[in-house]
Amino acid sequence: MNTPLQFSSESQRMPLSMNYRKYLSEVIGTFALVFCGTGAIIINNVSGGAVTHVGISMTFGLIILSMIYALGDISGAHFNPAVTIGFTIAKRMKMKESIPYIISQLAGALLASLCLKLLFPQDTDLGATMPAGSDMQSFILEMILTFFLMFVILNVSRGDKEKGITAGIAIASVVGLEALFAGKICGASMNPARSFAPAIVSGNLHSLWIYLTAPVFGAAIAVLAHNITKTETIQS
Repeated sequence: MNTPLQFSSESQRMPLSMNYRKYLSEVIGTFALVFCGTGAIIINNVSGGAVTHVGISMTFGLIILSMIYALGDISGAHFNPAVTIGFTIAKRMKMKESIPYIISQLAGALLASLCLKLLFPQDTDLGATMPAGSDMQSFILEMILTFFLMFVILNVSRGDKEKGITAGIAIASVVGLEALFAGKICGASMNPARSFAPAIVSGNLHSLWIYLTAPVFGAAIAVLAHNITKTETIQS
């Protein structure tokens, strides 16, 4: 039988252990996203287009779907600093928790890009996102794309967790769809970690600012839109 002091010590250790599980989940999930997603781009280049643009888009959507189901009940399966910032703005997360989330996501993404660099040293971009047109065109596209993604996430999640089995399908569908129609123009990153890692490891920092800022703006606007529509729904 535990004394009150022993019970208190155990209860204090449990949240810390749970936090480590969350952060590790974000590392693993973001690693999987960047490794498979940008890996598909690299292998498409190496194989002379065998994967295809459709295949790359499907890869991003399917790996997100898989990781949501694998890790969603542990960390909420953000795998994206813009999503974490969005949840923080929406007051579904505390700042002291969101910062380690973002660090974990960046770490997972960097590990993935380093692995891909070792596997494909001849590739110079490592799947980095770069505008096909003007910087402003890609900035606006990335902001709108992330708005849609964050808006869907906010509406199919409770707190920072998914509501059920359909949440993963909805989120993965948005990722795959947006990569499919906008990927050739702006890269359809919607994720600062996904763009940050290949840019840093490859040294290709051209227009990186777009992919670090536009998704955050898009996520913030999505929180505002979600709050407005939610209020209207309650009043009606």
